Amino acid sequence: MNERERAIRRRLKDDFEHYAPRVLKIRSKSGRVEPFELNQAQRHIHACLEEQKRQTGKVRALILKGRQQGASTYTEGRFYWLVSHRKGVRSFILTHEAESTGALFEMAERYHDNCPALVRPSTGASNARELYFDRLDSGYKVGTAGNKSVGRGTTIQYFHGSEVAFWPHASEHAKGILQAVPDAPDTEVVLESTANGIGNYFHQQWQAAEAGESEFLAIFVPWYWQAEYRKPVPEGFVRTDAEEMLVKLFGLDDEQLQFRRFKIAELSADGIEGTSAFKQEYPMTAQEAFQVSGGDTLITPEPVIAARRYKCLGSGPLIIGVDPARFGSDRTAIIRRRNRAAYSLETYTKRSTMEIAGIVASIIKKEKPAQVAIDVGGLGAGVVDRLEELGYGDIVEAVNFGAAAGDPELYRNKRAEMWWLMRDWLSDDTVPVMIPDRDALHADLCGPTYRYDSNQRRILESKEDIAKRGLRSPDAGDALALTFAEPVRIKQDVHARVVADATTGY
Repeated sequence: MNERERAIRRRLKDDFEHYAPRVLKIRSKSGRVEPFELNQAQRHIHACLEEQKRQTGKVRALILKGRQQGASTYTEGRFYWLVSHRKGVRSFILTHEAESTGALFEMAERYHDNCPALVRPSTGASNARELYFDRLDSGYKVGTAGNKSVGRGTTIQYFHGSEVAFWPHASEHAKGILQAVPDAPDTEVVLESTANGIGNYFHQQWQAAEAGESEFLAIFVPWYWQAEYRKPVPEGFVRTDAEEMLVKLFGLDDEQLQFRRFKIAELSADGIEGTSAFKQEYPMTAQEAFQVSGGDTLITPEPVIAARRYKCLGSGPLIIGVDPARFGSDRTAIIRRRNRAAYSLETYTKRSTMEIAGIVASIIKKEKPAQVAIDVGGLGAGVVDRLEELGYGDIVEAVNFGAAAGDPELYRNKRAEMWWLMRDWLSDDTVPVMIPDRDALHADLCGPTYRYDSNQRRILESKEDIAKRGLRSPDAGDALALTFAEPVRIKQDVHARVVADATTGY
């Protein structure tokens, strides 16, 4: 091998985006075998994985996507690239059904059969589910999730879980084959799936990753990134109000809207509501993919998406909402709001009362808020007691979610009142508002459902009932709602005079 060939080999070994179109062949949706040119979704996934690997030395990723967006094709190509360039490593791909297992292994064989001689590894063994590269002592294998013990007893450096939301024994595989991947540099675990409702293993892992509570990176891929997801626009095409909102929020064009109409009609069969089915199969956001069942959500995604994208400077008194963790899996959430701008969301897990009180005291000392509203349920009472002991009683507002609302004829309790005020703040079309651009906050805000009691009072779904549906506690949403708990009183202190609207609090 001459110097030019060595330079070519080095770049192919080190740069997957350079390697893929020159080495790998895929079967396109039209049935042709052609070079693997990464699409927008695949480039996004690749950038996320490479950045995580640069920061942590390994890859741990959850990918939520729509139908046929190329996540499996990318991951299979990435793992073939890694295994065919490294000695003594093993790659394992686990799918949800036998047909998919065969399809993914066929993809791997196509990569190998069409690989140029310059970079094609020597094959020592090949069968229906395994490729073994003898000179490298490396291997590439696939299995089906129907077998609880598949992959146990082995050591794996690269693991790809495909359509994880549909695994029949997901928790068993988490305890088995996923534990076969050592917690070591240069190892990779990629779990990808379309959504399959809430409460299952994939949804639980997504919630943890989204909230920053696991080492996994949550990667979402919206359907409208696919260039082929378009349909010719018929004569007389007129957008609906809902479609106008999609254009405003996501920049969709008429051909994409027509694709959406076509798919909704196609999915509307056998009693299935086509729009809901489309959202699960072709989501615009992660929150849309994991649709809420059992009632209407109080806050819809549209104003939340708009608030995530809007940027402004906050003005007026600083109000801080603190929702202390109630149980071991809950988060303590702290968020700031100045009038139309909410910002700087912080979350903490497994912190004691004294630790949370110390964090809040430090914030008060540094940021000098006009009000700190704290939920006194669970750990909150201890946090409030400690802050009052430290001399912050004139700033701290103790809020009991179950207490009577300011307007008891309209709301069942204080928590419902705060959430409705927050919804009105988010949905005010006359003045846009800003919230942190965080998926976890988005999910929290769009989680709780609502109903009315026999006296037509408004009731917000309780945290306990939310947990029964498989959703995490909306702690960040509750923290933001707390900033609407009470009007900010006129105060005078050694730091500054803070004046607020005594009727609205914002």
